[in-house]
Amino acid sequence: MTEENETIEETAETSVEESAPPEDVEAGAEAADSTDADAVPAPPVDDGIKRRWYAIHAYSGQEGNVQKMLQIQAEQEGVGDLIGEILVPMEEVAEIKSGEKKISKRKFFPGYVLARLPEHPEHNAELWHSIKTTPGVAGFIGSKTAPTPLDDGEVQAIIEEMRGERERPKPKVNFEQGERVKIIDGPFANFLGNIDEINGERGMLKVMVEIFERLTSVEVEFWQVEKM
Repeated sequence: MTEENETIEETAETSVEESAPPEDVEAGAEAADSTDADAVPAPPVDDGIKRRWYAIHAYSGQEGNVQKMLQIQAEQEGVGDLIGEILVPMEEVAEIKSGEKKISKRKFFPGYVLARLPEHPEHNAELWHSIKTTPGVAGFIGSKTAPTPLDDGEVQAIIEEMRGERERPKPKVNFEQGERVKIIDGPFANFLGNIDEINGERGMLKVMVEIFERLTSVEVEFWQVEKM
């Protein structure tokens, strides 16, 4: 996951209210992706299963749908009790438009859904198949066969920020400038290149690939590449 801290400046105007009612919330930012992402997860139930947080790659704009479908499909396949909380961290962004304060919601980490799963979920064939075949899921952070668990403290910081208990945490970037990657999806699938730019806010990379013997910059989402 990536890490950036954005501050929204608000101009002082006597006509602007300090808080906006629900009807002032703009739908544009999340109109295409129905989600309960802003719901803070309840304390986990102790059922004797050791669970860790994992980051699941979701196709762009499908984070909320993946959040819902993960649980639905797992229930249908009889492994719903293995999945703990599923989270798409959101933040509220305020801005002034035409003299009025507008509030919209935006994902912290575009392209990612956080899920509490039994440690080493790849060892449970039914659960692993259920997650990997959920519509909108592109894979996990980590290798194709062994996902890497997230740091518990980092996820706890995200939850605390959603509760308003602390400032927004800065996520870790899993890519480095100059790193060699392979594009695995889209029109440039199977091209190799080096990362030229990283945009954590958008979850995008610019990768320099060789096309017709000339280096060309192509833009891809995080989930569309894998490390070499």
